[in-house]
Amino acid sequence: MRAVLPHCATQGVKIVTNMGAANPLAAARRVAAICKDLGFKNQRVAAVTGDDVLDILRADDADIIETGLRASQMQASLVSANAYIGARPIADALDQGATIVITGRVSDPALFLGPLLHEFGWRDDDWANLGRGVMAGHLLECAGQITGGYFADPGVKDISGLARLGFPIGIVDETGAIEITKLPESGGAVTTATCKEQLLYEIGDPAAYMQPDVVADFSNVRVNEIARDRVVLSGASGKPAPPTLKCSVGYRDGFIGEGQMSYAGPGAFSRAKLAGEIVRERLGIVGVATSELRIDIIGADSLHGAATPQTNSEPYEARLRVVGRTETAAAAQLIGEEVESLYTNGPAGGGGAWKGVKPIVAIASAYIAREKVRPAVTFVET
Repeated sequence: MRAVLPHCATQGVKIVTNMGAANPLAAARRVAAICKDLGFKNQRVAAVTGDDVLDILRADDADIIETGLRASQMQASLVSANAYIGARPIADALDQGATIVITGRVSDPALFLGPLLHEFGWRDDDWANLGRGVMAGHLLECAGQITGGYFADPGVKDISGLARLGFPIGIVDETGAIEITKLPESGGAVTTATCKEQLLYEIGDPAAYMQPDVVADFSNVRVNEIARDRVVLSGASGKPAPPTLKCSVGYRDGFIGEGQMSYAGPGAFSRAKLAGEIVRERLGIVGVATSELRIDIIGADSLHGAATPQTNSEPYEARLRVVGRTETAAAAQLIGEEVESLYTNGPAGGGGAWKGVKPIVAIASAYIAREKVRPAVTFVET
């Protein structure tokens, strides 16, 4: 905020952000203090709350999808539950004169749809325009991804100037059509290809993209390049919003213990592989019970495991990574210690050992009735 406020506040640019995370009201107070510190007393800071639905989740004894358990069966381990709320409270805050809107958990496109509702006065049941607004938000939500960042693949899809990548600018009209562009002379590129990749990014069914405000339909979108780094997308539509809201549920799920060791020179891969076999056997000897255990050689088989294509040449360097999930921190600690002991008790040439233990707060999903979620807008004094 200290970086952007001097530019935005003096130019009348409003800010909408989900940086409120788990405590948007506290974040709004902090932003208000920064505004005061920088001398921008004309700013009106609003917090959007109501996404914290842990009490509702417990009261409904909701199903936790990935675990197959009900909330009551996970009572002791539940940490949080936050609903993906929609764009209306953001629009309400802007309608009430907010210049900075801080949210917690909202759907990513809602950060962009909210200002469109405010600017164009679209109704909450204008499904066609809401679908178009979601398209605009979906195209912009990943920042430099659409200007070539995540698109880049050297020798296949070359993009220049990534060290000074230009973030996207979305110019939306009242019909919901959007032009994607970026600042002149900034790095990256806006092309039909970058826009199409982003349009399909994380989309299950392009004709039914589920959002809290609308079920967006991208199946008839048209993409046209009108000039260099200027692409127009139109043709999205929408259907009525679903009756439920998705929630991200955080819960305690044990501990992760990890250890790493590097090997280099001739036979590095073979020595790293032997080291992993030693640690696996040692964990059994000392009685470390793991619900999950991975033994990877980073850069050789850590992503695709047994499906990794085999070659006749071994890498000149290899890094062993052993990581396991345990019920206690003490058991997790032993994993790293067994890797560290490879210094003198394992294959030759090991070095650069690292170990660590951390608690796991896992994320699962649940659904609750939308009418039970009550977003609110609170203004904070600057």
